[in-house]
Parts: sequence; structure tokens; C-alpha cells
Amino acid sequence: MLYQLSHREGQFNARSCKEVKDKYGQTENGLYYLTTATGVVYKTFCDMTTATGVVYKTFCDMTTAGGSWTLVASVHEDNIFGMCTVGDRWTSQQGNNANWPQGEGNRANRKTFGTVKAATDDDFKNPGYYDIEAEDMSVWHLPNNTPVNHWNLAAIMRYHTDRRFLHLYGGNLYQLFHSYPVEYNVGAHLSDNGPSIPIVYDLGDKESTKNVYGRYSGGEIEGGFISFRDINHERAATAICSGVKPKSGNVEHYCIGGCGFFPEANPLQCGDFTGFAWNGYGTHIGCSASKQTLESAVFLFYC
Repeated sequence: MLYQLSHREGQFNARSCKEVKDKYGQTENGLYYLTTATGVVYKTFCDMTTATGVVYKTFCDMTTAGGSWTLVASVHEDNIFGMCTVGDRWTSQQGNNANWPQGEGNRANRKTFGTVKAATDDDFKNPGYYDIEAEDMSVWHLPNNTPVNHWNLAAIMRYHTDRRFLHLYGGNLYQLFHSYPVEYNVGAHLSDNGPSIPIVYDLGDKESTKNVYGRYSGGEIEGGFISFRDINHERAATAICSGVKPKSGNVEHYCIGGCGFFPEANPLQCGDFTGFAWNGYGTHIGCSASKQTLESAVFLFYC
């Protein structure tokens, strides 16, 4: 399929928001069209085969820490009581199954889903997730159903890394999760976890980050980090611990995404927000996260 873009939409030949800013001087937050390095192969009228990049629309944050952050994904829990069912694209849409240890596997494949305008209503993943070669990440926590033009002001928390850590792991999360696969029984908690990277807060702080998770969980985490591929006591892997570094193996209560099987016999442990409602929906007691956290999406940006 060839995209027919207007002059306004097609004027930027760029693979990332950083290129849009650096090459074209654009400094406004908003929606932009980007193009992957390669992608669709099609036949022209004279029967020659030609390769072109995939064109897609996403959000650019041009202001945080110098700007040029590209939104590549959002993680959203549509039904905390329907864990590992349809809609849990970052975990499993086919139940909690020991015979499917990697679940959907969308952390480390090239599938895309969702739309940028609905990124606070549903899971979202665009081609930039695997195509962009980035250095750092930014994370926003946004209330469900927030319209695009209110994203910046509505955010519950915003933070970013500044260590250029993605260079060490292939330049994006697609490559990082190939090195640290999110599967059941891939390793043991603490000894086989992935990297934990310090963050810089743009909105919030270490204590406010810890406080969005369960009160009991607060003693098991250290705020001020983003952590990858953390494994719980039962050897089930979660993908991202957003804003924290685990100090225990109860990571299902403060880490998002995950594998296709959580062996502990509780229907609340599996899904994109794993065990966030362990002691009741939004009660913020025991291991339950706050209602504000349950009813928000986690946005992932590259720069």
C-alpha cells in the first residue's frame, strides 16, 4: 500500500522525532508522520520491485529535557479482573498457560497495534519500537481516556533516562528484550534480572513513585529507576518496572507486562498490570496499587 500524504503531512522525511527537530527545526509537541528505514515492498506500474519505508503517525514530545522524544508504545490494562484475556497484548490474550511461556511475545517482535490517538484507551505499539536507534527513554503515566491535546498537563508522572543506556542493548527495547527475553522459567529472581537504569524526574520524585504502588510493596522497591526483565519468586518474568528497582521477588505487584504464565494460583496474577489489584481494586492497601495507577496507561518514548 502506498500512502498518499498531503504536503503538510509528507514534508518530513524522518525516522524519529529527533530527526524532525534536528533536520526541520520543528519544536511543537504534537502528532507527526515518521517513516521507517525500510518496510513495504510493492510493484510499480512498470513491474519493478521497489522497497519503501512504512509511514506511521505518532506523538512527539519536543520540550522535555531538550525535546525530540518519540512515542513508540503504551501499556494499558483494559480489565484488571480479566487477566491474560483479549486486550492483554503485552502479556497473554490466550489465558495463563504453562505451555505458552513467552505469551504474546510482543516485546521482541515486529507486530504493531493500536493508534496513537487511542493510546490512553488501549495498548499501542508502532514501527518506531523496533526501527528507531535510540539512546534514552522517557516514560509518562497518563490517566485513561485522556485526549492528545491534554497529555502533557494530565500526566501523573513523567521521567527520563540520560545515560544513553540503549546503546548497550542494541538501540531500542526490541533488541533489549531479545537479550533479556520475557518468558516463564527463563531464570531466577534477582540473579537473572535485566538492567536497572537511574531516571531523572520531570514530574514527581522517588517517594511519589513508590507511593503509587501498594503500601506493602513500598518496602520492596527503590524509587528513581526503570528496570527491565524482572523475575518473581515463582520464576515468572515481568517486562518493565516503571520508576522503581525491585529489591524482592514480588515484582508482579509493581512491574508491568510479562510472560504467558504466572504459576501462583490466583486469578489476579497475570496480565499487562499483573498483580496490581492483589488486595482489592485500587484500595492502595497490602499489595494493591492506587486506583489512579490502575486507571492509567504507561507511555514509552525514545530519544
